[in-house]
Amino acid sequence: MKMRDDQTSRRGALKKMVAATGAAAAISLSHRVEAAETALAHDLKGKVNHSVCRWCYNDIPLEDLCKAAKNIGLASVELVGPEEWPILKKYGLTSALPWGAGKGINDGFNDLKLHDELVASYEAIIPKVANAGLNQIICFSGNRRGLDDEKGIENCAIGLKRLMPIAEKYKVTMVMELLNSKVNHKDYQCDHTEWGVALCDKVGSENFKLLYDIYHMQIMEGDVIATIRKYNKYISHYHTGGVPGRNEIDDTQELHYPAIMKAIVETGFKGFVAQEFIPKREDKIASLKQGVQICDVA
Repeated sequence: MKMRDDQTSRRGALKKMVAATGAAAAISLSHRVEAAETALAHDLKGKVNHSVCRWCYNDIPLEDLCKAAKNIGLASVELVGPEEWPILKKYGLTSALPWGAGKGINDGFNDLKLHDELVASYEAIIPKVANAGLNQIICFSGNRRGLDDEKGIENCAIGLKRLMPIAEKYKVTMVMELLNSKVNHKDYQCDHTEWGVALCDKVGSENFKLLYDIYHMQIMEGDVIATIRKYNKYISHYHTGGVPGRNEIDDTQELHYPAIMKAIVETGFKGFVAQEFIPKREDKIASLKQGVQICDVA
């Protein structure tokens, strides 16, 4: 495994201590450093790849969030743009689901008039994603604005099919998020799993998948575990959040995340699960750590 940058800096500091304090003391300190790093690496069970969504912690400087994420055992900070990817790399982190293209949640691929603009923006970002060592990029259906579901699928597929050749060339997956249109994103079209699945079938490429947001889909349709088991081959990413309220995923809300996570693991899923709840507690990092531990099933 490649040594992370901050581990390298710690090693460098340790070498300086060798000269200052003598070999015996340095060897003892070296063993303690290695033991601490090993303990951190073994805190999590290894069945789940953990990530966190940047926007939930916008009041924490990104470098501080990266340090905390690494200490908790996360491998990714996501929903960050290209200008922030080098900061993640500095801390040995990836971005499991970056952004950097499109016009936002409300204006997406279901609007034919936006296709040229959307296609150009994704054609520009996909090579950057690949060159940064990343392999996914988020996208959205857009709001209905009176469009029926069948026509929405048809329109989205027309635009997305234009992008599949470049996505396939660079081995980047475009991931459309399933969002609720009941509470948070009124009129959003990709608001049910079956709609997203039908779109995946229409696009017909392994480089187009779904982001199954557990919080949003609990609000829209429930039956979370059965849905995951039925449609897991269409899902390349998961988000968490407590229902109701989108806060901590502990016993203050209605979803039982350990069971949901076990169901995800049992499907053979190898992607990332990202914490996307809005912490209510003053110690937001403690809430993040708790969420990761709840989802870290054996």
